[in-house]
Amino acid sequence: MISFIVAMDKHRLIGKENDLPWRLPADLAHFKRVTSGHTVIMGRKTYESIGKPLPNRRNVVVTRSQAYTAEGVDIVHSIDEAIRLTEHENETFVIGGSELFKAFWPHADRMYVTYIDEVFDGDTYFPEIDGQEWELVSVEAGTVDEKNVYPHEFRVYERQAKN
Repeated sequence: MISFIVAMDKHRLIGKENDLPWRLPADLAHFKRVTSGHTVIMGRKTYESIGKPLPNRRNVVVTRSQAYTAEGVDIVHSIDEAIRLTEHENETFVIGGSELFKAFWPHADRMYVTYIDEVFDGDTYFPEIDGQEWELVSVEAGTVDEKNVYPHEFRVYERQAKN
């Protein structure tokens, strides 16, 4: 199964200059808890913004560059190659960026969305989630405190029918 995991604001903003536009430690802890022990697939820019392989996960980087190398990750050059590499795994997570979310959209079965009830400035957006295609199956309110100052929810969507 291919799942997306993403945090977004009220307008589906997910990034600003290859970084997150907010600081929300609860979201990072949620990301770690959900993806730990699984494979994560990311684009080259996302990988470079993180700067190193994520621990306790198989890291797959998708890049068009045939010459690209990085320590501790599997490098693939197409969506099909990434799917073949991970097809026998129980759940694989696409973690970004926006081009990869769009490319994997027809293949995704589930989305883990941290919805931040705020509007931020940025340059990268997540595709619209169509209620006819995706069913919201769970919502968990996040705790607002001195470290997590933005109201947020952890949502899970499941695809109704693949196109």
